[in-house]
Amino acid sequence: MDDWLIDDERLSLERKSLLPGEGFFVPDSIEEEQEEKEVREALDGADVAVVADPDADGLAATALIREAYGDAALVPTGPHDLDETLENVAAYAEDGATVFVCDLCPDAFEPIAAELAVLVEEADDVSWFDHHQWDETVAAAVRDAGVDLVVGESDEECTADVVARSLDHDFPEYLVELAAVTRDHDLWLREDPRSDDLADYSYWTEPEEYMAVVQEHGADLPPEVEEFVAERRVEKDALVERAVERGELKEVGDWTVGVTYGRCSQNEVAEAMREEGADASVVVKPAGSASIRGTDAFERCHEVARQVNGGGHPKAAGCKPDIYDDMLDYAHHWTTQGAVAKQVILDGFRNLDPEDGASEEEEASDGSADPADD
Repeated sequence: MDDWLIDDERLSLERKSLLPGEGFFVPDSIEEEQEEKEVREALDGADVAVVADPDADGLAATALIREAYGDAALVPTGPHDLDETLENVAAYAEDGATVFVCDLCPDAFEPIAAELAVLVEEADDVSWFDHHQWDETVAAAVRDAGVDLVVGESDEECTADVVARSLDHDFPEYLVELAAVTRDHDLWLREDPRSDDLADYSYWTEPEEYMAVVQEHGADLPPEVEEFVAERRVEKDALVERAVERGELKEVGDWTVGVTYGRCSQNEVAEAMREEGADASVVVKPAGSASIRGTDAFERCHEVARQVNGGGHPKAAGCKPDIYDDMLDYAHHWTTQGAVAKQVILDGFRNLDPEDGASEEEEASDGSADPADD
């Protein structure tokens, strides 16, 4: 296949909105080989390693760990690649290393059980900091494996907050502020305009470049970075606008659910659909995954996501429906703007038991909910 066929730079904005990015077309085998090489190089000689989601929260958590422990090696990964990443870290970390896992929540324990057992055996200490919605049995299994797991309240803390309060270190004020500003975006509070800049910059730049900037400047990005973010945001806003225009409001049970498709920033799209009357929003991406966002009227996004190969928070979750058997399925996905994925996720809303939702709200109101809930 010619490289120009997947070159983002030559695509019109409309086509870019409908198709996945270049990385989607790289076979997993090649990507896994490259990732293993990068992990091996990152861990060479490192006594401390941080396995983290490379979003603003995961990277802020890493910045705090580096402040407390010095030059910790960063190994970026996502929840669906966690088993392979743990295996690589176990294989290439220095004997007796200290390992942290940040801002990652496994949907089940079995896929990571063997890899985690080896890592715990090889490392001197393994700690896990997160704020997602953990299944109680998964959390118990991770702790039983010998991991110090700390999960914060999802509607109060981001992972960086959890790290800041868990490590025995007197952090400088600018890094404490970085955690607070990161929380503002991660919990979708949107009270500090700097939080959107942090989130966008972490998405548009390489993890180590982002780390270098926030470790020096905290939440106050330097002028050249602000200029870069402003330039990139022009295209981002245009992609958001296209996804909003494609959106539809569906009545599903007691809820109004906004549904759309496109390569876009899901939070801004969800906010626009909320303003149009949506209690919850589903943003299906060209790569096959989807983001589910809630409101005060719908706080069960994680329950929907768990039905379709995902998980997350009551008001923010992600998933990738297991509906893609070959490239023809993806071709159908692109040409129908995610029709099958939309239907599968909407069925997840229909399958919710209203009584389960009521009981969860009662538990939360009397303070007896699982402290690991996120």
